[in-house]
Formats: sequence, structure tokens, C-alpha cells
Amino acid sequence: MFVCRPLQGSENPFIPEEDGAARRGEGEMGSVVLPTLRRKREVDAAIRDTLDMVLVLRFGRAADAACLQLDDILAKSSWDISKFATIALVDMDSEEIQVYVDYFDITLVPATIFFFNAHHMKMDSGTPDHTKWIGSFSSKQDFIDVVEAVFRGGMKGKLIVSCPLPPERIPRFQLLFKDV
Repeated sequence: MFVCRPLQGSENPFIPEEDGAARRGEGEMGSVVLPTLRRKREVDAAIRDTLDMVLVLRFGRAADAACLQLDDILAKSSWDISKFATIALVDMDSEEIQVYVDYFDITLVPATIFFFNAHHMKMDSGTPDHTKWIGSFSSKQDFIDVVEAVFRGGMKGKLIVSCPLPPERIPRFQLLFKDV
């Protein structure tokens, strides 16, 4: 199974920690490491092998400011959602990943896509695009609420869920379609 866990500094990850704050992802940003997928094969394996959990894939670039803001929220949330979700970062600049970038029509970064038992989970958030979350989340709790809604919907067999966030906390973008 594909799992990521926060690590505390340079300490041995196999030794239990005294301080629970580091395990929950609170503290310095450098203490939390999220896996980065750079090959299509790695993304395929993550989607296929994550069972009875939500797989959160963040498509973006490490140098982008909005991606860094979202990465901070994802890293801080990773411990809190570790029982029902797994998070991975996908490097959009990798040549092999362009298949997914084209398939999901990712033009704005960061774009967050949710999977449950190898099924692409969609979310009705009042935006024209239900296939992905475009932009960053307002807070750690907003992200946890969205992932929990996706998990509950996935456990019930649904492929589209309603966004639990109020409309003012959902990023809005004007989508322009070419050749339509």
C-alpha cells in the first residue's frame, strides 16, 4: 500500500517520538516529507495500490508559490488524515507525467485530484470543473473536510460528492475553452 508519514528532522523514523506535535505534522515545515512522483508508472501504481483510502495527487511545480502554499497545508494535514487518505505530489514538468496532464486537462497549478479504490472522485464545488480542485485550500481544516467528504462518498460507492466548504472559501477561476 502507498503510505506517506511525517518524519521528525534527522531522527530515526522507527523510534517512537516523545512529542506528539511532530507526529501530527505541527512544527517546522522541513520535518514533513511528502513523496514526489515523477514517472507514469509511479502514478499508476499509487492509483492502483491505494485501497479503501483516498489518494490525493497534487499536480504542480515545486518552484511555484501557490504550490508551496498548498504543499504546506498538505504536509501539515498528512498525519491527521493518515487513517483514511494518502498524499503524493506529482511533478508536472516530468515528461512521462504529460499523459496525465493532458488527460485531466491541467492548465492551472496547483491542481488536486482525488481517487478512491482506483476510481477518479469528482467534487461538485459550484465551479465548472468537477474533476479537480484548482488552486490552494484556505486552511488545513478546509483540506481535511474535503478529503473526509471524498472518503465518505467513496465508501458509499459514489463517484461525485458535494463540496462541504462554503462558497466564499472555494477558489474561483474563469475557464476558457478552445475550439468549442
